[in-house]
Amino acid sequence: MYVYVLQSLKDRRHYVGITKDIDKRVNEHNSGRTRSTKPYRPWVLIRVEQYPTRIEARNREKYLKSGCGKELIKRYWSRSSTG
Repeated sequence: MYVYVLQSLKDRRHYVGITKDIDKRVNEHNSGRTRSTKPYRPWVLIRVEQYPTRIEARNREKYLKSGCGKELIKRYWSRSSTG
């Protein structure tokens, strides 16, 4: 399982999720098939982490969606507006 972080090129917001197929899932976000991310397209993949089990991936996803996790994303992985 993979935990991934996307960043919107439209307004720089982030989205954290888990999947078995990164390419397919990013394509779903960018094609508008995911309701929660559709208005903020296009998305770029800024982080991918692999975990051996769904439980471990889910725990990491929960952390990255927490206040501390959001701060980690902003501080270390976000792309700047200039590139």
